[in-house]
Amino acid sequence: MKKNSFIEGTLIATLIIVFVKILGMLYVIPFYSIVGTDGGALYSYAYNIYLIFLSISSAGIPSAVSKIISEYHTLGYEDAKNRAYSISRKLVSFISIVAFLFLFIMAEEIGRFIIGNLTGGNTYQDIAFVIRCVSPSILVIPFLSVTKGYLQGHNYVSPSSLSQLIEQIVRILVILVGSYLILKVFNGTLSLAIGIAVGGAFFGGLAALIYLKFVMHKNKDKFKYDSKKKDKITNKEITKKIIIYSLPFIIINVVSDVYNFVDQILVLRTLEHLGFATKDIEFIASAISTWSPKICMIINAMAMGMTVSLIPSIVSAYTKKDKKEVNDKVNKSISMVTYISLPLVLGLSILSKPVWSIFYVYNDFGPYILGLGVFGALCANINMIVATICQSLNKYKLVYALTFIGFILNAILDVPIMLLFNRIGLPTYLGSIVATIIGYSSSAIVGMISIHRSDNISFKETFRVLSKALIPSITMVVVLCVINHYLVFNVLTFKGALLKIIINAIIGGIIYIGLSYKLHLLHDVIGIDMLNKILKKLTLGKLQIKN
Repeated sequence: MKKNSFIEGTLIATLIIVFVKILGMLYVIPFYSIVGTDGGALYSYAYNIYLIFLSISSAGIPSAVSKIISEYHTLGYEDAKNRAYSISRKLVSFISIVAFLFLFIMAEEIGRFIIGNLTGGNTYQDIAFVIRCVSPSILVIPFLSVTKGYLQGHNYVSPSSLSQLIEQIVRILVILVGSYLILKVFNGTLSLAIGIAVGGAFFGGLAALIYLKFVMHKNKDKFKYDSKKKDKITNKEITKKIIIYSLPFIIINVVSDVYNFVDQILVLRTLEHLGFATKDIEFIASAISTWSPKICMIINAMAMGMTVSLIPSIVSAYTKKDKKEVNDKVNKSISMVTYISLPLVLGLSILSKPVWSIFYVYNDFGPYILGLGVFGALCANINMIVATICQSLNKYKLVYALTFIGFILNAILDVPIMLLFNRIGLPTYLGSIVATIIGYSSSAIVGMISIHRSDNISFKETFRVLSKALIPSITMVVVLCVINHYLVFNVLTFKGALLKIIINAIIGGIIYIGLSYKLHLLHDVIGIDMLNKILKKLTLGKLQIKN
């Protein structure tokens, strides 16, 4: 087990997280075919509320632990560093038990609130049962999160990232095998099948936690320190610091999950008010809050991988008061996540119909939701990176302000924009996605302006890189639109949809990467040394790029 540099750690984390998210995308193809539209909606109801409570119990802890461990390790406070790890585990024990009990006991009331007056689809009893099935996961995942944060704080990114892969594989196996056996072999109820599926989170988290404990035990010499040397920092100070550091992340993640939950509820209520059929309402609400985001996971993975290395790296530079390094890494993180996400967003938007056809049974609403939803995912990525930067710079009040600006804008604009779209003849449900885009982008813009003014961080390099990235992006879109005009495929069939996606991906990838290389964008974003390191591994040392 070795430590990872910022760029190396970022690439390792991002590549593994991308692979994990690809698995998270692909499993929905067989899963959705097994459980159908009603099952998909039921899964969405339970999972969205579960994510809110999971964020409350664990979202801030790994990032806080990562920051504190990195800070104390940089300053040589080994005793305080290890006490911080122990205290954080005790904190999550208390919070996770309270969250589990609340979710389990209040499941029926939550189910009634979600479903409202809708009839003819899933019942509140079904929702309550599935919520109770997923709630035990809250007793495991927080401990996994703390352990990841401890390793990330030491710049051991690989084990933490690999644990996510293990967690996802085990979870998917439980989801697919469990739901298939219940419905296709034992002829069980749909609610039981979905209950088993959401319970996969518990088994996945447990497997990943066991793996990390094994890795830490195997490499225990790397974490040894002189236990006789006591630091003057008290447990009370450490506890206060964990809470202070955790709160911004908890708020960010909770609000992000509440974004989805609020969208789901407001879409349900608004479409019911406008007279949509119950089946269509449940499909649209679950597609916006769960199934379109599942496909967008590949985009979200870029920001998630970035934050793993970004936090300890910026904290270390900020602690040493190295303003140039802080400025460089802030620009590098925003430009990298946007540059890599941009072709994925544009490609998925262009190919929304064949992509939706492959992942789910074709539905007239789905491609429109996905085609616009990918831009919401891009805005969420940038917002996540900006919020992480603010937190790493100890801008806690700013993080709170940004989070609530985005959430309030989204909540206020949701219904008015949907009603406006309905009035002018646009798809009503897309108004919810537009409101989300406005919320995330507003938060990111205000955050960038604020840290520019307070910390004199210049974003000239970011804007320079992204302005250059417009050339390959626009070229790719124009070429693909021309090709798709003349190459007509029946995207309602699996073969036709897949063929169209493959052709577009190959041509689009060649254009984007080729023009990026010509414009030296790859050098600017990734760096010549890292590019050569990647090429050396891919070509067995036969290819190298010169400055």
